[in-house]
Amino acid sequence: MDEATTREYIARMCPHATVVDASGGTFFFTDPEQKFPFATLSTNDEYDQSSDLGRPGAYRLNIGVGKEAFRSLFGVAGEAEYDFTAPDQLMPHPVYGKMYWVCVVNPGPATAEAVRTLLADAYAADLQRRRTSVE
Repeated sequence: MDEATTREYIARMCPHATVVDASGGTFFFTDPEQKFPFATLSTNDEYDQSSDLGRPGAYRLNIGVGKEAFRSLFGVAGEAEYDFTAPDQLMPHPVYGKMYWVCVVNPGPATAEAVRTLLADAYAADLQRRRTSVE
């Protein structure tokens, strides 16, 4: 799946999300103030060089999954060694893993089911946080 297809998929799957393109990436928000996205697509190495996104066609999907989901995937620390350039492999985000974000470089068949589930859960949790903060 390429970056444009991934972007379209997230936009369809998350109809109440606002999509913002900025700083060489795409940010998906339910927050009207657009402070904290629930998912992002990184298309360059501007903020970190871990995934070598300067390669042709390379991009990284990043999802804020929360503590419980993160720990169920990677354990308490999630600090094992990862090849952050490897495609289609779910791993902690190279910078924001400590904040319970996961990533996949060029998601594909191996991570499709996990990505669908994690995105749906992150979107639903973000919507719930917004509802709770308004009440």
